[in-house]
Amino acid sequence: MTTFLQRMNLRILPFLLIGSVGGCALMTSGMQQRATTCSYDQAWDAAIDAVKDRSADTSDKEAGLIVTHWLEIPMPGRKYGAFRREISDSRDRSRLTLRVKRTDDTTQIFFIEERHSWVMRGGSRLFGWAPTDPSLEVIRDIQDRLDTKLQERGCSVT
Repeated sequence: MTTFLQRMNLRILPFLLIGSVGGCALMTSGMQQRATTCSYDQAWDAAIDAVKDRSADTSDKEAGLIVTHWLEIPMPGRKYGAFRREISDSRDRSRLTLRVKRTDDTTQIFFIEERHSWVMRGGSRLFGWAPTDPSLEVIRDIQDRLDTKLQERGCSVT
């Protein structure tokens, strides 16, 4: 019995390793980073200004954490099902998380977009929110805003 379990572990091990590495890659794939020579206070103010078009759910300067409320975005023309029917109230929702962190000689700003789509789920709840990939447009927009706000404060971005 022991040799059978050992053989099974050897067969399963490659799948476990591949799955764990892939899982880690998925968790960090959307995280973006900006480093600046600014002071922490200047970087914090730039981060707040970069997302001021969204209301903040969490804004904790001591912890260096900013989390926005969900913002719903209409997505007209999205279709679902085998017959490609249009979803009349198709939308996505987006939430941004920014972390401002002090390091030895720089301040780093990390940010990520969490995004969900309103999709057909089936079952008793026909439609519901399901995670989807972050929007490249939103990521680029936040990068540009952060760079602009940091440069307005006389900071260099690396």
